Amino acid sequence: MEFEVLHRSKKKKFLIAGCFLVAILVAVAVGFTFAKYKVTASIPLASGTINYVPYDFSVLAMYQLNEDGGYDAISKMPSGDFTINTEKSYCTVDGSKDTNAKLETIDGNHTIANLQVGSKCYLYFDADLGGNAGEEILAHYKTIKTRSLPFTTSTTVTDTTTGTIYKAQDDWGDTYYFAGNPQDNWVKFAGYYWRIVRINGDGSIRLIYNGTSTATTGTSTMISGSQAFNSSRNRSEYVGYMYTTNEQHGNTTNSDIKTVVDTWYNNNLKSQESKISKEAGFCGEREMASGTSWDSQPSNTIYYAARERLDTNNKPTLKCSNSADLYTVNESSKGNHALSNPIGLITADEIAMAGGVYGSNNSSYYLYTGQKYWTMSPFNFIGNAIVFYVYSNGSLSNNNVPRANGVRPVINIASDVKVTGSGTSDDPYVVI
Repeated sequence: MEFEVLHRSKKKKFLIAGCFLVAILVAVAVGFTFAKYKVTASIPLASGTINYVPYDFSVLAMYQLNEDGGYDAISKMPSGDFTINTEKSYCTVDGSKDTNAKLETIDGNHTIANLQVGSKCYLYFDADLGGNAGEEILAHYKTIKTRSLPFTTSTTVTDTTTGTIYKAQDDWGDTYYFAGNPQDNWVKFAGYYWRIVRINGDGSIRLIYNGTSTATTGTSTMISGSQAFNSSRNRSEYVGYMYTTNEQHGNTTNSDIKTVVDTWYNNNLKSQESKISKEAGFCGEREMASGTSWDSQPSNTIYYAARERLDTNNKPTLKCSNSADLYTVNESSKGNHALSNPIGLITADEIAMAGGVYGSNNSSYYLYTGQKYWTMSPFNFIGNAIVFYVYSNGSLSNNNVPRANGVRPVINIASDVKVTGSGTSDDPYVVI
């Protein structure tokens, strides 16, 4: 009996020890599992690292941007001069897109996070366009053309001009502008889609607002569809984006439309101001046409120089003939330094170079939206102050300043920003 009691006692001790060991193993396993799904790890690359949350996930495919704007399948994750395209890259879980997945490149590190067990990821990599973004974007366009003046209905570009950009001169030097119907001048910045109007001579990138989607027509392409340029009309000064009573080139009072544009900027772009150029400006030229003298309230019709250029001669320009009419902020080396924010409107000359002809319909160029919207270029004074605008059929036309038309802000992205993407509507250049 004594032996039997001793044997049972040993069995009990072994049982307790075994349970204790199992408990330790369970704790270790739980701890390991917790670590596996919560900790971010890093994999060193040849240049830079990839940071990821080490779930059970797999990268099913990787693609790298090529010189033609398409993507080639790759087997090795690139680093250094490549960044994850946040618009195109995605992960799926059980066949559905995972909207919580975080796929981006920050300071040279590829980050993959917020995944779930079983995530399957598809990664697209773009060249990191650092340095002068204008030069890097320009390199995407294999065809650079120049055009001869005048621009008439017969010479207006209406073709699909993907891969093509046109060269001219502005106040800073060589500028490269889009004309016709390009499909590769899209930008996403500050949560909005924009179209590139041109690469300025200083390397900054001039954009016109397109809205929260890539729809190219409709009221969504404007921040307002019903805005007067100025509520007063009985003085020629009211053609100005800013004006001073009894002065041709005064800049002490904001126009109504400038107030709207500034308010929108403060509410929507102010936090992104470091990426917006403070050098480039906006030309609201108030020089007079040949044979016309300025007067505040003339008894006869007076015409501004833009009307002579675009209606009579069909010879647009991207140079601003009077620095008092080149609207810039204080930090700029040129212009009137009258702006509080680096934002303005498009000029009638820029519309003409893109494909808008005075008095002629054109729905086949990228600035056509099927809507009426203001430019910042004066037309004439004939008892009323009148400014150029884009009519709903795509033609350049003119309208009294109290009339309600659309507003499409224009900004210039700084030359030293970084962008990714190929410029198409489904893979726009993204300012990062």
